[in-house]
Amino acid sequence: MAEGEGVADQGIRVRLDESASRIDVSALKEWLERETLQENVRVIERPRGDVPDGHMGVGMELWLVVAGSGTTVVVDRLLDQIIRAVRAWRDNRREVESGEPPRVRVEPVDLDER
Repeated sequence: MAEGEGVADQGIRVRLDESASRIDVSALKEWLERETLQENVRVIERPRGDVPDGHMGVGMELWLVVAGSGTTVVVDRLLDQIIRAVRAWRDNRREVESGEPPRVRVEPVDLDER
């Protein structure tokens, strides 16, 4: 494997607001895994970095990690795809669940921020 090949260096963070349940996080993760059929993208569930200790609630976020070098264009395209997928998930959730779905923030990240 060449240096940098297969190394995750860029990604997309998907944060649900405080109203999200564990079921919302899992459902959105599954939805995104179906929508992102690219080999070099993994969907990872992890604790939010901005939640203080002792915080009540889910406190989880999803990261879509893109492996490989020269992925800026891939991340830009994936970002658009994820934004559309999140909108579709929220619309679908409105139809199958009662109440308003959680708000979701989607943003590119440099994985060195971890």
